[in-house]
Amino acid sequence: MKALVQRVTEARVEIDGAVSGRCGPGLMILVCAMQGDAEANADALAGRIAKLRIFRDDDGRMNRSLLDTGGGALVVSQFTLSADTSRGNRPGFSAAAPPDLGEHLYEHFVTALRAEGVTVETGRFGADMAVHLVNDGPVTIPIER
Repeated sequence: MKALVQRVTEARVEIDGAVSGRCGPGLMILVCAMQGDAEANADALAGRIAKLRIFRDDDGRMNRSLLDTGGGALVVSQFTLSADTSRGNRPGFSAAAPPDLGEHLYEHFVTALRAEGVTVETGRFGADMAVHLVNDGPVTIPIER
């Protein structure tokens, strides 16, 4: 699985003009299931992100995790993270998991992140969404598991 993790002061996702999910200080997580991924990949990714030390400590160093800060997470499915831009001008997305598996692994990732102790809100798999966020830092980190 692939994720793009952004440290945010706030984030929200809207579907048809209505807020579907939001978080205050914490993480905006865009996530994509790839061909060959399984629930173990989602579990490993959730554990890695929950413990990722990218929040400032008292000395201003990135030394605290989402669990340490008590922040929340907004998780949004993002199949375009699978983009292959190696040929031509139109990205290919064939490396993404098929939609049924992608949705299952997205939901499993959300459940696994909650099991780590993180408060999680979400978008809706496959929906056309408007994502609003204030990136803190900015800190944006790609992760693969």
